[in-house]
Amino acid sequence: MNEKVVLKLIRAEERRQAGVINLIASENYVSRAVRAASGSIFTNKYSEGYPGKRYYAGNEIVDEVERLAQERALKLFGLNPKKWGVNVQALSGVPANVFVYSALVKNGDLMAAQALDQGGHLSHGSPVSLTSRFWKWVHYGVSKETETLDYDGITALLEKEFPKLIVAGFSSYPRRLDFKRFRTIADACGAYLMADIAHVAGLVAARAYPSPFPYADVVTMTTHKTLRGPRGALIFFKKELEEKINKAVFPGGQGGPHNHQTAAIAVALAEAKSPAFKKYARQTVANARVLAQELQKKRWRIVSGGTDNHLMLVDVSREGLSGKDAEKLLESAGIIVNRNAIPFDARPPYNPSGIRIGTPAVTTRGMKGGDMKRIAEWLDGVLRRALEPAVVKAEIRRFIKKFPLP
Repeated sequence: MNEKVVLKLIRAEERRQAGVINLIASENYVSRAVRAASGSIFTNKYSEGYPGKRYYAGNEIVDEVERLAQERALKLFGLNPKKWGVNVQALSGVPANVFVYSALVKNGDLMAAQALDQGGHLSHGSPVSLTSRFWKWVHYGVSKETETLDYDGITALLEKEFPKLIVAGFSSYPRRLDFKRFRTIADACGAYLMADIAHVAGLVAARAYPSPFPYADVVTMTTHKTLRGPRGALIFFKKELEEKINKAVFPGGQGGPHNHQTAAIAVALAEAKSPAFKKYARQTVANARVLAQELQKKRWRIVSGGTDNHLMLVDVSREGLSGKDAEKLLESAGIIVNRNAIPFDARPPYNPSGIRIGTPAVTTRGMKGGDMKRIAEWLDGVLRRALEPAVVKAEIRRFIKKFPLP
């Protein structure tokens, strides 16, 4: 590589990733095979359209790659290709969601989703998202007492509002979703049910989290979180919705797909079918539970009292910290988390009351329950200022060498 400046930055980022404990719930490490496919010669090809129906010549091999990714995606989630289809071209999670909305709901119509400040996602109708410009939204939330979804309240609200589409999905909710209950609500409203499993896609694939497929009309997911793939997205749909959704992706929202990304997704989907990946997903959930329990023993308040998936929310406000303060303090010690709002947060989103912690990345590196206990010690010591960040950072650099990047 002759580009010395960029090469220097790549190596610096590799050293940074290798030398820290990454607890960001939406990040992970891909395999060498996924990285190789992502950086492959497929990046040179322009491929507007779909397999067998391209607007450029020379796409016969690209067609094979896209069909392979589709086939592997359906097999991974145990779907009958006569009943389900999948689009593998969406560049990321937000575009995937927007394409579904535009395919199934008219501009100005009402949709429903979990509120951003109670675990939802920006693309689920947040006022700062373009999704709120084109559609109206009603947002449901969690119980103040349990900090878990109030399904009775959701039912009453949505049967009153009658949305055209209901989104079941989250970016910072630590519990399982009751997709069957959402299906019942959607049927009562005459609404489509869309499951956004961006965060838990890998857990669903490994049967470590409930599947939405028996109940949803459409399922969207990113490929770069628990699925351990490249940055990308998948849109699964009932066969009768295939034409609408494919047209919304191309030509409705995108031009040519990123073929190197499609190739890397195909590799990741094959990896996710392996017994090793199933073991990984189960360990990810187990690690999250151990970490949450250890922090609770140290008197940290975990939102909803624990976790059923790969992430947890920690309320740091009771210790006189803001989420932003906690994030910066931990980063100075070599522990990477992100600030995050907690339900009914009195603080602003940029500097909220909580932090979000996840275990996908550290589990990929091979850490287990005992290691979670040690991480909890560091988290507690740094946040309570009982441990000097510089000292912890040196300890972590020694500790992390036992767990090399893939």
